[in-house]
Parts: sequence; C-alpha cells; structure tokens
Amino acid sequence: MSHLLDIEELNITFGGLHALRDLDFHVEEGEIVGVIGPNGAGKTTFFNMISGMVRPTSGDILFEGETLVGLDPNQVTQRGIARTFQNVRLFANMTILENVMVSQHCRTKRGVFGSLFNTRAFREEEAEIRRYAEEVLGFFGSRLVGYRLEQPASVLSYANRRRLEIARAMATRPRLLLLDEPVAGMNPIETAELTRLIGRLRSEWGFTIVLIEHDMNVVRDVSDRVVCLDHGETIAQGSFEEVSSNSDVIEAYLGRPLESKK
Repeated sequence: MSHLLDIEELNITFGGLHALRDLDFHVEEGEIVGVIGPNGAGKTTFFNMISGMVRPTSGDILFEGETLVGLDPNQVTQRGIARTFQNVRLFANMTILENVMVSQHCRTKRGVFGSLFNTRAFREEEAEIRRYAEEVLGFFGSRLVGYRLEQPASVLSYANRRRLEIARAMATRPRLLLLDEPVAGMNPIETAELTRLIGRLRSEWGFTIVLIEHDMNVVRDVSDRVVCLDHGETIAQGSFEEVSSNSDVIEAYLGRPLESKK
C-alpha cells in the first residue's frame, strides 16, 4: 500500500562521498515525523532532494504514488509539498503581507492578460489571495497582522521571521509540510509556543509534517514517529522513547565509549 510520501533506496553521491545511502522512508497522511541525527548526517540533503533542489543519484521519491524525481522546485510545490529552511529565506524588502501573497503564485489561474488589463476576474483572484494571506498570518496571533501587514519583513525579530517563513509555506496550500529546524535560535518561551503551533498545523489545518530538529524536547512533544540518520543512513526509527534509548543513536550523538584500561 502506498503512503503519502514513499522514498525508495535513495542514494546521492557528491564526488564519491555518499550523502545518503539506500534510504527508505515513508510518511503516512496526517503524521508528524521527526528526523534527527548529528551534524552531517544528511538531514538537509534529504529535504533538498524531496523539494527538487538536488537530484538523487539513484532511487525514487513518490508523492501520492507519483515520482518527484526530475521535477523542479516550483513543480514540487505545485504538487503539494512546501518547506522552510534552516537559514530563513524571506523577501526582506517586501512587506509581511506580500511575502505570503507571492507564495500563492503557484495556485493562481489568471495570467498576464488579466494583470495587464486588470480584469474583474484578476481583481477577484487578487482579493482572494489577500484574504487567504491574512487568514494564514492570523494563525500566529497578533505578531504578524494589523499594522505589521504593511511593514517590510526586514523589521521582524528573528522568531517572527521564522513564523513568517512557516506562514509563507502554509499559503501554498500544501499537503506535506517540511520544516527544517523550525525552533533554531529561539529562546525557551518562543520554542514552547512554536511547538504548540506545530501541533495545531496538523489538528487545525490538516498538514502532514516532517521536521528536522535538534531540540529533543520539541521532537518528543510533537512527533508520532522519529527517524534517526547518521552518515546518510537510517540507524533507528520508532517512537521517541525507542529511538532516544537506542544504543546506535546514543553512539552517533555522543561517540563510541572508550574501553576501560586493564
């Protein structure tokens, strides 16, 4: 039986170095899956391949039973996958509202003709894009709405930039949301708030979520299932308790224990 996302024997090699090796991975619709592993384990490369930024050397990536291999990032987005990045990538000189409106371009139907002649259909679609952008931003409470809508993204605090990047991904109307270290750089209060929001992304918006995260408290609190990568290979998967107590996972993070001297 096919899953929402199926990754089969995925390999990628950079100059003879295996970034990912024989990776098998799946996501059920409605799941939140946490992906963990030490630095250099291949986690971001994994997201880059799903989102079409890097092409695998071999293997397949199936979304709703159809391959994503060979698609450009915009085509992957149109298929229903959106992502955020470890390093925030916003349009700093565009307003907060514009950042979210422009992300809906992949769903628009009115072309150049409508734009040039400002047709009624174009105006109606533009109004709907704005309405939906405001609805998405409202999910984050008062932080990104009201007078802030017309402020440039560059004035936002780091935590609010991360929220805006998630909002921009949400606005593409994805079925699968890939979050790359969403709480990185946040203080404990901000981390706790965003952890709750991740749960609401599924319960209220219906997103299936895969997240890469180093904060084990976040992984524990939101994940239905956890997968640990090391040197591009899966070394453990299961519940948080099962994975966090796995000896291979502990060794990957902490190193092999020294043998006692006789």
